[in-house]
Amino acid sequence: MIRRLKPPETVAAVDLGSNSFHMIVAQVRDGHVHMLDRLRETVRLAGGLDRRDRITAEAMERATACLERFGQRVRDLPRGAVRAVGTNTLRKATNAAQFMERAAAALGHPIEVIGGHEEARLIYLGVAHTLSDDGGRRLVVDIGGGSTELIIGERFEPIHGESLYMGCVRFTQLYFPEGRITETGWRAADLAARLELQPVERHYVTLGWESALGASGTLLAVERVLHEQGWSRGGITLEGLRRLRQAMVAAGDLSKLELAGLGEDRKPVFPGGAAVLLAIFEALGIDTMQVSDGALREGLVFDLLGRISHEDVRERTIDGLMHRFQVDRNHALRVESTARELLEYVAEAWDMDEDAADTLGWAARLHELGLSISHAGYHKHGAYLLANADLPGYSRQGQQWLSLLVLAHRRKFRVGLIRQSVSGEMQPRLVRLAVLLRLAVLLRRSRGDTPPALQSARATSNGLKLAFSPGWLDAHPLTRADLEREKDYLKPAGVKLKVE
Repeated sequence: MIRRLKPPETVAAVDLGSNSFHMIVAQVRDGHVHMLDRLRETVRLAGGLDRRDRITAEAMERATACLERFGQRVRDLPRGAVRAVGTNTLRKATNAAQFMERAAAALGHPIEVIGGHEEARLIYLGVAHTLSDDGGRRLVVDIGGGSTELIIGERFEPIHGESLYMGCVRFTQLYFPEGRITETGWRAADLAARLELQPVERHYVTLGWESALGASGTLLAVERVLHEQGWSRGGITLEGLRRLRQAMVAAGDLSKLELAGLGEDRKPVFPGGAAVLLAIFEALGIDTMQVSDGALREGLVFDLLGRISHEDVRERTIDGLMHRFQVDRNHALRVESTARELLEYVAEAWDMDEDAADTLGWAARLHELGLSISHAGYHKHGAYLLANADLPGYSRQGQQWLSLLVLAHRRKFRVGLIRQSVSGEMQPRLVRLAVLLRLAVLLRRSRGDTPPALQSARATSNGLKLAFSPGWLDAHPLTRADLEREKDYLKPAGVKLKVE
């Protein structure tokens, strides 16, 4: 029997940003979300990258120490109640895997890395849930330490999102080194930002929006400074940003910069963030922007609650892929049904839960994804698509798991690649899920509606025994031959297959 996860009453989200780490803890009561705790620490992970894009030992120590403090609050929450994600810096860092192993141990929960488009989707979700549902089209801007997300959406649905390679930490390091704020440096920062914006700005202007909203520490800091300085009566304005630019260049150095409302923790990365924001205003023709308290971590909470309540955006992503690549839906669902049946038999022996069942089900529905490209080696084409596409709702690890399962579902069992690509408890789990997917595809090879006459499946740590109705295998000699051949395929995985 598949282990069912009890819906948690308390959930948490952790955002491992390039400049700051954030955590929120929330409780669900009568269908409403109540925020219990908010924690934030400036870690400057992006500033801790060396010339080879490796996170330095000092930065790693800062980050793990912060996560240990966060862990004191959430370590006792059940599995599935905490979602922690890394963004631009962990996408970029060459030793991200090493860092994440230490970070997960410190926090007490798994950590994922999300792509830029998924980051944009979650940011929009977080902002949308902090606003009244007026139905108008919105532009949401979030300037992080290493990347900037631009999203246009309506209500709770993003329409279009981009993640651009510019952020407050990165731009401050490149164009305002050692705290020097010069006219030349600002022009260089503006040019670099405009070059990043150029490929997307026309599309955004064409889509249009009724209101512009900002999220993240950079936007909140700019709004506070403009208000305290008297340069804006409400929100962020283009005029206020231009006055801010003049004041910063006139100061010439961060040590001489005195701006009411600017905190000392934000000051070291403020010039880069302000330069990026002004470039966005001018490129997209924005006059006024309001700032929201919602951001990535709020989006994580609401996305997690959607998964718990079975309103999972990943289901829509899978359906969209099946439609786009013209997957034979009827056959895909047959394979999924048989795969889930096998999983039910072995779930207790192989310690499988609902997350494992979902992963297996999605892989079963997409196992023929690559047929739209070519029949020859279609499992390889499908695996490539899943590894490299932007899949809403999925982390990079989640995409990798689907890709590996689709790659492993036929012919030579690439168990070595799974073991090389995946570590921890997910490694044996993914191997076993691949075994079940292979058998489900094999048993449904005739593509008929009649299911195989499987009576039972018994699993041990290194074995699997299938029992069919008397005479069924004799009546299906091709399936018997396939199963005999599969025994040899499964040997590298250390799985002994017996059939009776």
